[in-house]
Amino acid sequence: MGTNGTTCPGPMKATSNGVFQGENPLEHALPLLILQICIVLLLTRLLAFLLRPLRQPRVIAEIVGGILLGPSALGKSSKFLTTVFPPRSLTVLDTLANLGLIFFLFLVGLELDPKSLKRTGKRALSIALAGITLPFILGIGTSFVLRSTIADGVSKAPFLVFMGVALSITAFPVLARILAEIKLLTTDVGKIALSAAAVNDVVAWILLALAVAISGDGGSPLTSLWVFLAGCGFVLFCIFVVQPGIKLIAKRCPEGEPVNELYVCCTLGIVLAASFVTDLIGIHALFGAFVIGVIFPKEGNFANALVEKVEDLVSGIFLPLYFVSSGLKTDVATIQGAQSWGLLVLVIFNACFGKIVGTVLVSLYCKVPLDESLALGFLMNTKGLVELIVLNIGKDRGVLNDQVFAIMVLMAIFTTFMTTPLVLAVYKPGKALAKGDYQNRTIEETKKSNKPLRLMFCFQSIMNIPTIVNLIEASRGSNRKETLSVYAMHLMELSERSSAVLMAHKVRKNGLPFWNKDKTGNNSSSDMVVVAFEAFRRLSRVSVRPMTAISAMATIHEDICQSAERKSTAMVILPFHKHVRLDRTWETTRNDYRWINKKVMEEAPCSVAILVDRGLGGTTRVASSDFSLVITVLFFGGNDDREALAFAMRMAEHPGISLTVIRFIPSEEFKPENVKLEILEDHASCSGDTKLIDIEAITELKAMIKEQESTLSNSDSESLIVYEEKIVKCYKEVFEVIKECSKSNLFLVGKSPEGSVASGLHVERSDTPELGPIGNLLTASENVSTTASVLVVQQYTASPVLPVVGVTKDVTTEKSLVEDSESP
Repeated sequence: MGTNGTTCPGPMKATSNGVFQGENPLEHALPLLILQICIVLLLTRLLAFLLRPLRQPRVIAEIVGGILLGPSALGKSSKFLTTVFPPRSLTVLDTLANLGLIFFLFLVGLELDPKSLKRTGKRALSIALAGITLPFILGIGTSFVLRSTIADGVSKAPFLVFMGVALSITAFPVLARILAEIKLLTTDVGKIALSAAAVNDVVAWILLALAVAISGDGGSPLTSLWVFLAGCGFVLFCIFVVQPGIKLIAKRCPEGEPVNELYVCCTLGIVLAASFVTDLIGIHALFGAFVIGVIFPKEGNFANALVEKVEDLVSGIFLPLYFVSSGLKTDVATIQGAQSWGLLVLVIFNACFGKIVGTVLVSLYCKVPLDESLALGFLMNTKGLVELIVLNIGKDRGVLNDQVFAIMVLMAIFTTFMTTPLVLAVYKPGKALAKGDYQNRTIEETKKSNKPLRLMFCFQSIMNIPTIVNLIEASRGSNRKETLSVYAMHLMELSERSSAVLMAHKVRKNGLPFWNKDKTGNNSSSDMVVVAFEAFRRLSRVSVRPMTAISAMATIHEDICQSAERKSTAMVILPFHKHVRLDRTWETTRNDYRWINKKVMEEAPCSVAILVDRGLGGTTRVASSDFSLVITVLFFGGNDDREALAFAMRMAEHPGISLTVIRFIPSEEFKPENVKLEILEDHASCSGDTKLIDIEAITELKAMIKEQESTLSNSDSESLIVYEEKIVKCYKEVFEVIKECSKSNLFLVGKSPEGSVASGLHVERSDTPELGPIGNLLTASENVSTTASVLVVQQYTASPVLPVVGVTKDVTTEKSLVEDSESP
């Protein structure tokens, strides 16, 4: 019994016996918690879906969802609040939410490598310090105003520090997601922003630890000092005792092998133990998890495995609970009257002014262009989960009252929400190329202009590297310098579950505070790609610039096309969406790649080729002097066939290439009605102009053969280029001719050959029309059996209806989410 004669509610039982036993499940902890989780997930995911067109990060939906479930909206109904979120259940909800938050802060710590912070460029470091100092000063100034109005009676020193930290924070994970969504993650602006945000993150956590230490209830300054010194001792213990043990565990997890479950459990146990110690000290349980994440070894396979195992559960289930826990404490109704709303405007203004102005001024001083400086200012103003953590700690410790807490939460929402639209408004890196700047959009045009050939090779994994290297070697042509520029673009999917740490890892570059290259030899796949191309450069004297495209599968074709536009490439070479198994049958790698290839073919600003690989890369890379390939071009006529021929003639300049060009000519007896294969598409016959240009291309080939024969006339060597004309009466003869060339290493064919011979060559029920009739014939038809790889070429034309060689179109390009290791 209570002192006033009222009965105190007893603790909630964990489970109920069910409604048929006369019990209400919502009066028991477990079923009520399940209902709360379901409601939270449903609401936050719905809001995230609604905000997706505005390109807002999911954290906005989760914060807003938490507020809507709290006393600001649905919680105004006392029946809803007492039924779904009764006061007795909040302890369980808060405990579960904070448990998830502990593991999330461990993942956040994994994003930061203290050793790499030393290599942060002076420009990024200056921007970071400016983005902290000015907002912190303005936060202290704002605290004086708030203490004299709505926060009277709070502790002065802790309140000053909490307000300074709250206004100076930049949310690193949220910033990484925003940069990825607007395709700026790997641009110069994105790299500077992430570097500065990483420095900001470290400084903010240090300041927050100080604020927590001085906000205790001990009353004596010595208590705060002991808390702070004990916290420093804990950090030193983790560095010198815990870190060597974790490194020993990480070394036992080699690349490519599954991680032992015992090691994962041991690591998570260490995280929880560290959280207990910091809570025991009086800082906060979150700091222990964050410190363990920071000191965790970033090399090798173990860190990646931990992220994959922990992230989905933490970010998908536990984090939304924390936002609801925060939202239940947020009552927007406490902001009443002109004074309170004026203070809200003041807080938002000071937060934006400090971050944006401080960042912009220092950026301009560091000679960053104005539009990039403004973009950096808006990006550094991003708040998020870390902001809410600061505010919740402040509220739990009595530093922030309900009204100040609500004002600060609204400030965090506003500043984060405005980031994406403002950055897109002020920063438009995609400058339209001036008319005539991008002229050589095909290999045929490049060959006529005697300009260096620019090629872009796209690949999905390191398995594609040997083939790409051999194809680059073949494309090198003669030994003349500066005749080939190659860009190798790694296609990486940006999914909903991609964490900031993984994205940062994928676009790592020296000087950025992300993951270091593994010095022990356990290189990641990204390192192996760079090493492979660097080795090829040294062997063949061809500079290959590695690039990375990180985007959703639905939009990654835009990255490819925009990068091709920016690099003024003559051709983009894409991998086929299927690969050959050991039994020589086809297996789909991923069907999404087929749609990517199709979209690139439709929208590319240059020629496009699809490489159907049947082992062109071999098993090992040989020296250039030992390199040899047998290449066959099947020439029927038309723009695409001429582009394939032009590429083959470029390859034929290589001393190790043997080229055979077969031109099919219909005999007088040839009749199109003899076709027995299903015609899937209508292909126009060659026009008069096209036939003339085809003849010019063949004449140029013959001149090249004569030149080579004259060069080899004084030796016993035979010409490496052979031209044959095959007069065919029916399609059966076409198949026989192709069978004779089945021992070739590589076929070069046009996607849409023209002329009467090619007009009916369509494989029945083809599911890969992007390969065209000849490509399908060589890859899927039983009429032709070959183990050669196939390169299907589509020449760029300004009009898909009336192809006209030499006519280009103006394409406005945006800066894509692509990292380029160096400028052209």
